[in-house]
Amino acid sequence: MSIAIITGASSGLGKEYVLAAARKHTGIKEFWLIARRTDLLEELKEKLPADLCVKILPMDLNDRASLTQLSALLEEEKPQVSLLINNAGFGKLGYVWEIDPNVQRDMVDLNCGALTALTSLVIPYMPAGGGILNVCSIASFVPNVRMTVYSSTKAYVMSFSRALREELKQKRINVLAVCPGPMSTEFLTRAHISKGASKTFDTLPYCDPKEIAVKSLKALEKGKAVYTNRFLYKLYRVLGKLIPKALMMKFAKC
Repeated sequence: MSIAIITGASSGLGKEYVLAAARKHTGIKEFWLIARRTDLLEELKEKLPADLCVKILPMDLNDRASLTQLSALLEEEKPQVSLLINNAGFGKLGYVWEIDPNVQRDMVDLNCGALTALTSLVIPYMPAGGGILNVCSIASFVPNVRMTVYSSTKAYVMSFSRALREELKQKRINVLAVCPGPMSTEFLTRAHISKGASKTFDTLPYCDPKEIAVKSLKALEKGKAVYTNRFLYKLYRVLGKLIPKALMMKFAKC
């Protein structure tokens, strides 16, 4: 059976990915939705087409037992995973010494470690023509002061996605790194980014999660390596390559 696996599926961009993928679920018969909050996953399930099989998997991906559980489920059902969307992740605003070290470690473990482990578990079950979509960020282009750990994790996701894409060409599986700008989602609340907390977040134009989901899924189908929306952020991506990072960081402070 052809399935889609989506992490961080309960709200925000993850929820929009579920809805967008379900609307065009050509060939995909079942969705596996992974997040910590069962109630929100159940609510989302009610909004999906009745003919679509949906498996609710309440998991904390920072708990290695969850990955063990997922590995056992894959081994038992041996599905064809046509689509993997790694959306689970979080950030925190603040100087490194201001943020709880355990929280910073959790950020690295989830944004990098869990994404890597889950992807490696799923790849053996992916057929030719499948796709992996890793939610990255414009923060991957230039290190961000006051989001030092978060931007570093997203730089990892970018490098991981590019290298994995090259590895998987022989299997005809595409890997796309999606790099959106700020979005009005629960990410901001968890990151402690409220009005006035960051001049950058107060002034930058926000992205529409629904638009990001729809357009990035199309980019994945087209075999693209990186997707960034809005002219400003595409320009920022180019400048991040051309201008020394030390200079760019002065303009990328959060």
